[in-house]
Amino acid sequence: MNLQNKKVCVAGCGKSGIGAAVFLKKVGAEPILYDENEKLTAEDVRQRLPEECREIPIYTGILPKEAAGMDFLVPSPGVPLDTPFVRKFSSQGIPIMGEIEVAYQYERGRVIAITGTNGKTTTTTLVGEIMKRHVPKTFVVGNIGTPYSDYVLDSGNDTVTVAEVSSFQLETVDTFHPVVSAILNITPDHLNRHHTMEEYATVKNKITQRQTKADICVLNYENEYTREIGKKCPAEVVYFSSARRLENGLYLEKDDIFLSEDGIAEKLMNIHEMRLVGICNVENVMAAIAITLAMGVPKNLILDTICQFQAVEHRIEYTATVNGVDFYNDSKGTNPDAAIQGIRAMDRPTILIGGGYDKQSAYDEWIEAFDHKVKLLVLIGQTREKIAACAEKHDFHAVMMADSFEQAFQICVEHADPGDAVLLSPACASWGMFPNYEVRGQLFKDMVHKLGQSVELKGE
Repeated sequence: MNLQNKKVCVAGCGKSGIGAAVFLKKVGAEPILYDENEKLTAEDVRQRLPEECREIPIYTGILPKEAAGMDFLVPSPGVPLDTPFVRKFSSQGIPIMGEIEVAYQYERGRVIAITGTNGKTTTTTLVGEIMKRHVPKTFVVGNIGTPYSDYVLDSGNDTVTVAEVSSFQLETVDTFHPVVSAILNITPDHLNRHHTMEEYATVKNKITQRQTKADICVLNYENEYTREIGKKCPAEVVYFSSARRLENGLYLEKDDIFLSEDGIAEKLMNIHEMRLVGICNVENVMAAIAITLAMGVPKNLILDTICQFQAVEHRIEYTATVNGVDFYNDSKGTNPDAAIQGIRAMDRPTILIGGGYDKQSAYDEWIEAFDHKVKLLVLIGQTREKIAACAEKHDFHAVMMADSFEQAFQICVEHADPGDAVLLSPACASWGMFPNYEVRGQLFKDMVHKLGQSVELKGE
């Protein structure tokens, strides 16, 4: 697609929107930046643009009439497609393309794309580390925090792009074509936006829509939605399983990961050789092995990288041990299924911080997964009453309410005994209390380290 002189409205002034606008300017388009947030000023946005792009027109609040006549709209992932603003463009027949789709028009290398309700950041980061050792010019982009458009102009025959792609980003792809895709799992999340699980699964499956039999799609055999996707997938499917032997694919048996081809299995590694914890991370590792093998990476390089790999920040991340209590930061557990993985990774009595923004999730399976590990649930945020009622329904009564994150942390400290774990794994988004899960997780870690320092001082 030739974007030269195209007039483009970029909606949303976060990382993705800024990245898209800067990219569009570089390729000769005429972008404008727009955000419906009236509290945001054009000057605030302008300061986040590089010097050479600060003449890009910026509008906040109401989009003025002089900004009409756009050739297409680039909505940021956080802008729902069913908002009146986006519908106004689509009703006029104006094409709508997300930042991933726009950037892909200039892709000249090979692309790996990874999605899933949970595990995609860990898997993307691990795949990126493996690929960098095999292909020096490897870029890790997308929902992981770096816009695809920041690096796509550097792509070429010798590059690999590893992209974490969310459902919000997949809504607006069309020609996007990864040579290897992966759907790690599909469990209830973002139903306030996608409304039904069927629609959510359909959007996730868009990652495969341009693939052919020459491509690879890695899928979780133990997830009903991904298993169904595999039956009609246009690419060659490679499954992984944490629960059964597979004739072809990767599977976990006891504590060992095997690679099976036509029923002949080869042991690759013992899970205790890696630094990651929890069955969710075993699944992430198996997916990463399948992806990188499909990209031609030697097995020994893959396994060596896995054994050295540390946990992704905010994902079942060990923080410190204070007074014999282990503190874990799982702030990225922003939905019940992700938080279930956090609980499963614990092997001792656990005090759990939960609650936050209401994404219309159900919490029954999360409560059931406590499995006598959770000795106290401390609830915060918009969902605390809803979660407390769900816990009561499941005959779990060890619940305390907190009016602030700081109070919740203090309750945990007061009730934790040596040998316990304190786990921040909220099963909810951070919005309403924090800008994002990273800020929430960092505050938790700061409080743990401050607690540790106070203990040391008292000891002196």
